[in-house]
Amino acid sequence: MISAIIQARMGASRLPNKIMASICGKPMLAHILDRVKSCKNIDSIVVATTTEPVDSEVVIYSNKNGVLNYAGSQEDVLDRYYQAAKSVGTDIIVRVTADDPFKDPEIIDRAISIFLNNRQCDYVSNTIEPTFPEGLDIEVFSFHALKKAWQQAELLSEREHVTPYIWKNPDKFKIVNYKHCQNLS
Repeated sequence: MISAIIQARMGASRLPNKIMASICGKPMLAHILDRVKSCKNIDSIVVATTTEPVDSEVVIYSNKNGVLNYAGSQEDVLDRYYQAAKSVGTDIIVRVTADDPFKDPEIIDRAISIFLNNRQCDYVSNTIEPTFPEGLDIEVFSFHALKKAWQQAELLSEREHVTPYIWKNPDKFKIVNYKHCQNLS
């Protein structure tokens, strides 16, 4: 099973409540959900938010729109992600951030295809050596890689983000960089 897990919380320090900010009459989160729902290779979508009271709005919005959700730690985002993935029993995770409303379903599907066509691959990303415009970042990784990162990551910087432990340890994970045909970064 391939699941897109969307990191979404209301408590951003630079722009609080941004995921529910209106863009053309719809919350930013709605645009992201629409784009992810357009992907051909995704079996389920989970919104991973926090247990903070302010994020109850994210849970309510997800439920209202028929999207699974998981509420976990605000500080340990790696744990939140791992628990969200575990809760749906997924094999492959597509990491989506809720503050990039212009995610491209074709780029996401291509990253998934690259992952699936590299049998021993643990992690595919277009961010290792950036060639795509900002906002089109995508990461695809196995549940096994996520679990290993969850078990082994000790640094705060590896816990407050989802994938640094993976891409900082190419000796422990098979990593593939997905490059655009020309550098548009």
